[in-house]
Amino acid sequence: MMYQLSIIHSQLNFRLPAGTSRGVYTSRQVWYVLLQNREDPRRWGIGECAPLPSLSIDDVPEYEYILAKACWQLEQEGVLPIDSLRDYPSILMGLETALMQYHAGGFGFFPTPFAQGEEGIRINGLIWMGDYDYMLSQIRRKIEAGYQCIKLKIGAIRFEEELELLRLIRQQFSAREIELRVDANGAFSPTDALEKLNRLAELDIHSIEQPIRAGQWEEMARLVEATPLPIALDEELIGNYTYEKKAELLSTIRPHYIILKPSLHGGFAGCEEWIALAEKQKIGWWVTSALESNIGLNAIAQWTARWANPMPQGLGTGLLFEENIDLPLTIQGDCLWFDPESKNLPETPEDMAFPAEGNYCFQRKKQRLHALTSIDEEVKLFLEEWQNEQPCLPVRTSGSTGTPKELWVRKDRMMQSARITCAFLGLKKGDVALHCLPLSYIAGKMMLVRSLVAGLSSKFISPSSHPLQEDMGRIDFVALTPTQVYETLQVPEEKERLKRINHVLIGGGSLPPEVERKLAGFPNHIYATYGMTETLSHIALRRVSGEEATEWYTPFPSIRLSLSEEGTLVVDAPLVAAEVLVTNDIAVIREDGSFRILGRKDNVINSGSIKIQIEELETVLRAFISFTFVITSVSDPKWGEIVVLLIEGACRTEEVYALLKEMCAQEKIPKYHCPQYVFRVEQIPLTENGKIDRANCRRLAEEIITRS
Repeated sequence: MMYQLSIIHSQLNFRLPAGTSRGVYTSRQVWYVLLQNREDPRRWGIGECAPLPSLSIDDVPEYEYILAKACWQLEQEGVLPIDSLRDYPSILMGLETALMQYHAGGFGFFPTPFAQGEEGIRINGLIWMGDYDYMLSQIRRKIEAGYQCIKLKIGAIRFEEELELLRLIRQQFSAREIELRVDANGAFSPTDALEKLNRLAELDIHSIEQPIRAGQWEEMARLVEATPLPIALDEELIGNYTYEKKAELLSTIRPHYIILKPSLHGGFAGCEEWIALAEKQKIGWWVTSALESNIGLNAIAQWTARWANPMPQGLGTGLLFEENIDLPLTIQGDCLWFDPESKNLPETPEDMAFPAEGNYCFQRKKQRLHALTSIDEEVKLFLEEWQNEQPCLPVRTSGSTGTPKELWVRKDRMMQSARITCAFLGLKKGDVALHCLPLSYIAGKMMLVRSLVAGLSSKFISPSSHPLQEDMGRIDFVALTPTQVYETLQVPEEKERLKRINHVLIGGGSLPPEVERKLAGFPNHIYATYGMTETLSHIALRRVSGEEATEWYTPFPSIRLSLSEEGTLVVDAPLVAAEVLVTNDIAVIREDGSFRILGRKDNVINSGSIKIQIEELETVLRAFISFTFVITSVSDPKWGEIVVLLIEGACRTEEVYALLKEMCAQEKIPKYHCPQYVFRVEQIPLTENGKIDRANCRRLAEEIITRS
């Protein structure tokens, strides 16, 4: 399809702690969704997905995965999957927003007087929870600013003090001059709610939101029937996302009003269903935001303006946050205005200033490489390719399971992979990364992308088996191959330098047990990685140093794993991979999602119907054999295949045969797993990037058999 979506994870920090019924918020996580046309990137839209902790029904650990999967589905099908997103309203609203802007061609989504800058939307002045003096100071500022509708959040202090605040307003202003709304956020109990509503009604309160906790339909219905004060439902709407459930709720409780928050109540599509049902039952409604930034606030305002509802709405401009995306939303008196002629309206995605998580930068043209050493021509060429207009670049697979091939991968997915790793490790701007992997493969490229996204300072050396041969001073982060780690451990000075690097990633091949045993006592954070070129480097890490060392890989939260019918690992990584990947890796997955790799499906030797996993046999043998070796097989007319041991070096094959015989006698290895042939070779075949070339190992063994 023509759509391409990118996800930008950000953190917004409140200027002042925001007291709510769910606690005090000091920051919140936001995922911006950038929608572009593949053929014409100038056609674009931006949406905001931001669940509220402990309140949103879609505040779930797998949020990022669900969002990425929805974006992938929209890319593939070109249609927003509304029904499958009913339980994820903040995601639905974010994608709806991006699509509305995309089709409108700007931030004024609909041809309304508001979007054209001709009319404002009347809004209420919100008084945040706090102590008496804090709330009183807010009330005075709102009235001085010209608000004719004041909404107080109550339930945080003594009810008598809250009544006193309301009396102060009523002593100066009548109900015709100042409309008063209160939001109890479910603070009252069913037993004392009616008595409190009677006392509030004496002060000419317009309405009260959610007087008792949500989910008590019968109690709320009785309260609505008896109340002297109009009741509005807010939290009660959360989680009721089917048309039938909405109709049942309204007909059961029959509230006077409902308050619609698109990011909580089913997106814009879901809120339109609420409106249709409410108006059918002559129930009033208005719209309120839910602590969105300007992207979400503008979308809600543009959508609200379509309905021309004369009641004051609960909207604002995002001034709650220290950082925000600058849009021409302003408050004049008690009205929200949009200026379509403002110079602050971004014309392209590059004009957006995203508040980024950990100061990460997701706009390629604004990324800068902070090099602490000279860079070679290969690095310069990559940077040129990275920052050109093309959305994709080519990478080569390693060829460990066959002929290396070229893949074209999206740069925005590479940035997602970089962000996930940097966030997991806690890397921040100014941390020093050592680049010692070839840029011809994904591992080297991704190290550069991590530095660009996270603003890391970079040191470069030519790839070699001894990357720590020279003392390069402070290094916080490095990615190495198992061979580089092995060689580093042989030299005491290099070994000590390795210990001083805070974060070490080891990938590109399996880590030999003897190397892992040596790393177990290291004081720094060392991880073995699992991934492939198709997933843009790793999607899971396994700690190999310290008390947290384990044999089990832990996938990143945005990854979903399962097993195929053949027992191989299936990787669903929509943030970084174009499709679900069925690997050749035989795995075991635990209930918590962690997993172990037993070997490769194509590394199974079938000898007389007995299946032998090559990697498992090699692991057992490494405990007894100190020289370099590899297990392979040759065809056999009787057994189908027989096990062969290729050894490298000066050791005598007779001694190896004797060792294998002794291991079988002691039942260290099963009799039928024991290699039938031992061949000494000058060099065990490896791929270009140092992995065992299994196909050529077997070919070499077959040639030796044929010659003999």
